[in-house]
Amino acid sequence: MLIFVAFLAGVIAGISPCILPVLPVVFFAGAAGETLTLTGDDSSPPEPVAAEATGAVVVEAPKKPTRFELLKRPVAIVGGLVVSFTLLVLVGAEVLSLLHLPDGLLRDLGIAMLFALGIGFLIPSVGEFLERPFARLSSSRKAGTASGFLIGLALGLVFVPCAGPVLATITVLGATHHVSFETFVVALFFGLGAGVPLLFVALAGDRLVARSRSLRTRAPLLRRLGGVAMILVALGVALNSFDGLQRSVPGYTSALQRSIEGSGSVRQALDSLKGSTAPHALTSCPEASPALVSCGPAPRFTDVTRWLDTPGDHSLTSSSLRGHVVLIDFWTYSCINCQRAIPHVEAWYDRYKSDGLIVVGVHTPEFAFEHSVPNVAAAAKSLGVTYPIAVDDTYGTWNAYANEYWPAEYLIDAAGDVRHVDFGEGGYSTTEDQVRALLVAAHPGLVLPPPTSVPDRTPEEATNPETYLGSARQVYLASPEAPSARPMSYSFPSSLMAPEFALSGTWQVGEHAATAQRDAALELGYQAKDVYLVLGGTGTVTIDPGNGQAERSVPITGFPRLYTLLSASTLQRGIMILHLSPGVQAYAFTFG
Repeated sequence: MLIFVAFLAGVIAGISPCILPVLPVVFFAGAAGETLTLTGDDSSPPEPVAAEATGAVVVEAPKKPTRFELLKRPVAIVGGLVVSFTLLVLVGAEVLSLLHLPDGLLRDLGIAMLFALGIGFLIPSVGEFLERPFARLSSSRKAGTASGFLIGLALGLVFVPCAGPVLATITVLGATHHVSFETFVVALFFGLGAGVPLLFVALAGDRLVARSRSLRTRAPLLRRLGGVAMILVALGVALNSFDGLQRSVPGYTSALQRSIEGSGSVRQALDSLKGSTAPHALTSCPEASPALVSCGPAPRFTDVTRWLDTPGDHSLTSSSLRGHVVLIDFWTYSCINCQRAIPHVEAWYDRYKSDGLIVVGVHTPEFAFEHSVPNVAAAAKSLGVTYPIAVDDTYGTWNAYANEYWPAEYLIDAAGDVRHVDFGEGGYSTTEDQVRALLVAAHPGLVLPPPTSVPDRTPEEATNPETYLGSARQVYLASPEAPSARPMSYSFPSSLMAPEFALSGTWQVGEHAATAQRDAALELGYQAKDVYLVLGGTGTVTIDPGNGQAERSVPITGFPRLYTLLSASTLQRGIMILHLSPGVQAYAFTFG
C-alpha cells in the first residue's frame, strides 16, 4: 500500500507549484530529442558520398531515427532526475557528513551543471566537450540520450517538490542515516511518480517539434532557447528568485495531497517505516478531547540515550510505572512553546506526585546542539524541571508514540493505557481535570488538593510563525542574495514585511544556524508581544526593537539557548534590527 501511495504522492508533487522552475528546462530538453543535440542540429545538409561502382558523387539521405530512438531522450531526462533526486534524499546528507563537506555542495553542483549545460547548448564545441564522456555510454548519440540523462542528473540536485508526509518521512530517515531497503523502495517510487508529469512535459516538447516542419528547420534557434532556459533556471535557483512565484501560486494540490497521504492507515505505514511501534489506536486518538478516551496501551520508552532526575539516573520502565498515573511530555529545551508549557507540567508534578502522579519529560531534539546531554541537563535546571527526563536523542520514543509536535502530552492511566493526548500550548485546565479524575479512579476515596493556578500565557493573537535561519528549513529570508555555506556578503532589501527577515554584512549560513561574521546585522519584520531567538557562541547582540523603543545589548555565552529580544504587554508590529558580533550563531525565532 505504501509503495502505491508513495507513487501517487510523487505524481501530486510532480504537478505542484514547487516544480514550476524546472518545467522550461524539461520542455526544451525534451524537444532536443527531435531536433537538437549538444553537438549540432538536424538541419545541416546531408554530406555527399561517392557511389561505390561508378565513383559518381551522390547525396545520401540521412537515416531517419525511429520513434523509439526519439523517445529515448525524454525518458533519459526524467530517468536522470529520478536517480539523482532519490539518491540525494536518501544518502546525500550521509555522504556530505562522512566527507566533511558543506551541506549545500550538492545543490551548488546541480546549479553549476545546469549552467554549464546551458553554455553547451549555446556553444556547440563546449557541448561536445561536456557530452563526450557520456556519449560512449549511449548507442544513440543522435538523439542525445546521454546528454539528456546528464541534464536530468543536474535537475535532480535542484528539484525541490512540495513535501507531504511521505517525502517528509523519507527526508528525515535520510537525514538521520536510517535508510533501509524499504525506505529506498518507497523513495524510488516517489521519485518515479514525480517523474511521470515531467515525462509528459518532455514528450510535449518532443511532439511539438515533431509535428512542426518550421520548428524542425530552426534547430539552432531552439538549441539556443534551451540553453538560455537552463542558464536562467540555474541563476534563478542560485538566487532563490523563484520563491516569490511559488508562494504566489495557490496550493492547488494541497487538498489532493491530504486525501492521498493523510489517512490513518498511511500514517501508520509511515510510522512503521520509521521503526515506530505505535498502535493504530494511538495514531487515531482524538486530540484535546474534553472527556477521557481509550487509545490503547502506551508504547514503551525506546532507545533512550540517558535518564536524568531519576534515582541514580536509572531507567524507568513501563512495568515500574504500573499503578501510577503517568504524564508523558515531549519537549525540547529551545522551544518557546515548550518553555511556556513547562510551568504547568512542573506545577502538576509538585501538586500531585504524592498522590501517585509521575511525569516523564521526553526530550527529543530539534537542533543538533540539543543532542548534548549536558546541555539538556543545564537547560532543565535553568527552567526549573525536577521531574524525570528521558533523553531521546535517536527519536526512538518519539517514533514509538508516532509523535509530531513540541510540546505534546500523553496521559496514561494506572493500567498503562493512553487516555488523553494534547498537542501544542493551551488546554491546561482540561488536562489537569483529567489527571485528577485518573488519580481518583486509581485510588478511590483519595482527597486531592485544590487545582493549580499557573497563568496561561498561550498567545491569542496572530503572531509570526516560527522562523528558522538555517538553510534546512529557511522560508522567510528576504535578502536578495542566496544563502551559502561559505562566508558571503548580504544586503538588506529596500522594504521588509512580517514575517520576513533579511541579512546584512558577512554571514555563513549552515544547515541549522546562521553564523555572524564581519559587520553582521539582521532585520526582522514582526507581529507579536514577545520575540525570542535561539543564540549560541560567545559575543554580544545589540537589539533595536524599533517603534521608538530603547536599544540594548545582550551578552551571549555558553551553549545555545533561547534569548528574549522583546517582551510587551500588547501586540507589537515593527521592524527589529540586530547587530551580532562575529562568531555568534542564530538558529530560530519564536514568538508569543
